[in-house]
Amino acid sequence: MIDYKKLQNGSDIRGVAIAVPGGKPVDLTEESAKSIGAAFALFAAERLGKPVNEIRIAIGRDSRLSGEALTEWLIGGITLTGASAFDGGMASTPAMFMCCVNELRFDAGIMVTASHLPMERNGMKFFLGIPAGAEEAIGGLEKADITAILARAAEGAFIPAEKPGAAAKTDVMTPYIEGLKRNIMTGLGEGEGAKPFAGMHIVVDAGNGAGGFFANRLLDPLGADITGSRFLEPDGNFPNHQPNPENAAAMQSICEAVETSGAQLGIIFDTDVDRAGAVLPAENGAIPLDRNRLIALMTAILVREYGPITVVTDSITSTGLAAFIESLGCRHHRFKRGYRNVINEAKRLMAEGENAIFAMETSGHGALSENYFLDDGAYVIVKILIEFVRAARRGETLNSLIESLAEPAESCEVRMAVNTEAFADYTAEVLEKVKAHFENREGFTIVKPNYEGVRVGADEQHGDGWFLIRRSLHDPLMPTNLESNSKGGVKKLASALLEAIGGFELLDKAGLAAISEK
Repeated sequence: MIDYKKLQNGSDIRGVAIAVPGGKPVDLTEESAKSIGAAFALFAAERLGKPVNEIRIAIGRDSRLSGEALTEWLIGGITLTGASAFDGGMASTPAMFMCCVNELRFDAGIMVTASHLPMERNGMKFFLGIPAGAEEAIGGLEKADITAILARAAEGAFIPAEKPGAAAKTDVMTPYIEGLKRNIMTGLGEGEGAKPFAGMHIVVDAGNGAGGFFANRLLDPLGADITGSRFLEPDGNFPNHQPNPENAAAMQSICEAVETSGAQLGIIFDTDVDRAGAVLPAENGAIPLDRNRLIALMTAILVREYGPITVVTDSITSTGLAAFIESLGCRHHRFKRGYRNVINEAKRLMAEGENAIFAMETSGHGALSENYFLDDGAYVIVKILIEFVRAARRGETLNSLIESLAEPAESCEVRMAVNTEAFADYTAEVLEKVKAHFENREGFTIVKPNYEGVRVGADEQHGDGWFLIRRSLHDPLMPTNLESNSKGGVKKLASALLEAIGGFELLDKAGLAAISEK
């Protein structure tokens, strides 16, 4: 029996699609995928206010080996209800939302992906288009929506429609790519047929995911030299490195591509292209534009266009980034981890009248109000490319936009496992203890406002920085981030935290202890 509840991962579905030695049992089976497809079709009809036999759903997939089979099974479930299903083939997650609002006007989209997870995993992301009588699309589903869909899928026993829905193929990527091109041409004031990247050397590392199109179908036709690009061919075995801008080997790969090819800019995507990173050449190698640097660069670009804005980020961004954002006359609103969290918080602030047009998580998920608040890695890179060309025309480089960003002397993350099934209550006790321990302790400050976990600042004597200990969104873990402005500061911070949580025997503190002993 499949436990459908365990397939939920926040606002996505994630599971095991391929059996591997020593791995978990397969739960994304033909049965579960068909049930999820049928449940989503019925859910979409209800939310959009349309008869189910009028619902048109597009399905795309990344390069994972299980993608084709899952797509076929989803189509089987969708058409069983009377809705029509369209196989979009290899696609990106942002394209599966855009096909609901561009000229294709699908009622809904499903992206078959598990982002950067291992090759045996897979999953689904869901989008809804424009409801009957409305003007705006619903967009990506929320956690509660996924819970409802999985509950209906678990019930099963779907009654087949008198007339099954149609099954056909479609092209979701061409309209999406053409939309990106239009944004570039409009942003640079170029006419039809222009090649704004002529004479520019730009390389892409797609990690054998779905992002190779960006080099072959966008940069190259617009005149860029893409020589030296890496791993553009889709391969669900991911033989070279994880397609993940947060992965050290992946960032090293794109840095090497820039260094060895002499490129002026490097671009890297995750498997389904909703996250991105970049690399700039420097005298001593290459500078990764990821995490705090990417947020800083995007802020510097956007402030030129919009003036002062509010930038919503996740909770682990650096003190230097906060100072940089404020130096541009903008407000930094540090919120919770989770890309849906930062996006929804930006939407909330916008509804209250604040100019929170930009939200980005340090993982590389970035969203702008001008693009439906869709976390679209390719769109983020398009904004960077436009400024890249503008800077070149001014005789400048992108590096100059973030040269005042202060970097921490030391930073690291420790993920402490919680060895109890009652981890929710246990981790709550840990956080209460940490808060009480540092509340009135000399040299330390409980940082406020703070929206998750406990954030503690330390003076120069006690670590010259901060740490944030929090509960994982989905797993029995307590991720802890530590940052210091001084060499040796992280060791002091780790030691102080260890003292506070020393009595919690079910918390694996080995990683934290190792840092404190360095």
